[in-house]
Amino acid sequence: MGGYKNLLVYQQAVVIFDLNHLFCERYIDKRSRTFDQMIQADRSGKQNIVEGSLEKSLKSNIYLTGISRASYGELLEDYIDFLQLKGLKPWSKEDQRVLEIRKTRITNETNLSNWSNWTNSSEPFANLMITLLSRENYLLDQMLRSLERKFVEEGGYTENLYKKRMEYRKKKFD
Repeated sequence: MGGYKNLLVYQQAVVIFDLNHLFCERYIDKRSRTFDQMIQADRSGKQNIVEGSLEKSLKSNIYLTGISRASYGELLEDYIDFLQLKGLKPWSKEDQRVLEIRKTRITNETNLSNWSNWTNSSEPFANLMITLLSRENYLLDQMLRSLERKFVEEGGYTENLYKKRMEYRKKKFD
């Protein structure tokens, strides 16, 4: 099985996935396009982390991680829009509640009860999601930079396969 389950970016994606579904069930009209879009953006974000990490091709991993980042960027905007349309207040980055959420350690164990003090009404719940999605986007940006650096330094799958093929042919015909 892929090492993606050990990635913090994946572990947080699982938490976001579970919380987003709960939020949408509670606060978004299930018949609306917004409901479908928020569920699909969330699914895309998580699943593209998985698919990218299982790729042999570093180029494909970078591409799929980029899709994940874009999906989470879209979902983040949905939560910002939710607050604005409902006349609710977004919390600043320096707000003590945001700082408290940021300190929360994400683990392999998804436990929604850990977040219950943030999920009892729409304003703190949406702000929780904005904080988690902002952190997820930061982590994905870091991951993309790391993957891109690795690609530049080590080359891609096809390039390295071609080098091995050329070495094999050289040995065979020498």
